[in-house]
Amino acid sequence: MTDRELDAAGVTDPALRQAYARCRRLNARHGKTYFLATRLLPVERRPAVHALYGFARWADDIVDALDTAVTAEDRSARLLRLERELETGLREGTSDEPVVRALADTARRYAIDHRHFADFMASMRADLDVTGYATYADLRTYTYGSAEVIGLEMLPVLGTVVPREEAAPHAAALGVAFQLTNFLRDVGEDLDRGRVYLPADLLAAHGVDRPLLCWSRDTGRSDRRVVAALREFEQLTRRLYHEAAPGIALLDPVSRPCVRTAFVLYGGILDSVAEDGYRSVHRRAAVPRRRRAAVALDGLTRVVAARLRARGAGSRPLPAGPERTEPAPTPEKVA
Repeated sequence: MTDRELDAAGVTDPALRQAYARCRRLNARHGKTYFLATRLLPVERRPAVHALYGFARWADDIVDALDTAVTAEDRSARLLRLERELETGLREGTSDEPVVRALADTARRYAIDHRHFADFMASMRADLDVTGYATYADLRTYTYGSAEVIGLEMLPVLGTVVPREEAAPHAAALGVAFQLTNFLRDVGEDLDRGRVYLPADLLAAHGVDRPLLCWSRDTGRSDRRVVAALREFEQLTRRLYHEAAPGIALLDPVSRPCVRTAFVLYGGILDSVAEDGYRSVHRRAAVPRRRRAAVALDGLTRVVAARLRARGAGSRPLPAGPERTEPAPTPEKVA
């Protein structure tokens, strides 16, 4: 975490600054696409995003580790300790665990509903023993806690120009769109963890089942039925992006470039999967670096324009935090 970000956010306590710095490192290491988009936010809002995403990554790492030396019992115990630490941290507003300390501080500053964190942990617990989903409706029960609530947690940080409840459905849809994009990209890696997130009924409609996916993974050979199923899942995911898109215009103008950039980059992952022939059972598709750079540059241009408009505008969006309307930051280089 840069001192400039923490200073702008009003984080002065040394231990809390270290806690936010750890969250930023988690975000930078695990969420390259999202971390890039976060750099387009006003500097004072970035620590909160790092705290939210860093905590989510930390919990996800507990249940997703491929280390065979870590048993299911170990993962369950670690997740239970984290859940108890989270409950105490949110109740008391601080914690001895740095990531939870930063999260609790962010939740307090932005008055984020604590139920979102409880719902998230419920989905993390599901990952300990649920290895597949029979229907899309079943999957959406899981993604409510693992993805929709992330979008809802972000709204108070991003700020809106309408009452927050009007923007909430779009934010939730975007959270799910991002996660389904990851599911499509990571089919093979999830198989290695013993999980299939693509609904069984969608797969069966194309003659696909888990053994066929495992055969394709193990042999490196493609199958037209698998390709057809992945293509349908891609189309389903694109419909969620369509639902989410109108929500960008409901955000604080200075937050829109960040979300728009994430929207385009994650959508680009779908493009890359399709361009790779839907071979995500065998390898992870990635957005080419040149394309990522072009999207980031467009986002930076939008950031500067939005901040210049904000400085000259007489009206303000609804505040990003519960008790304040922040002054518009001056244009800055996003690096």
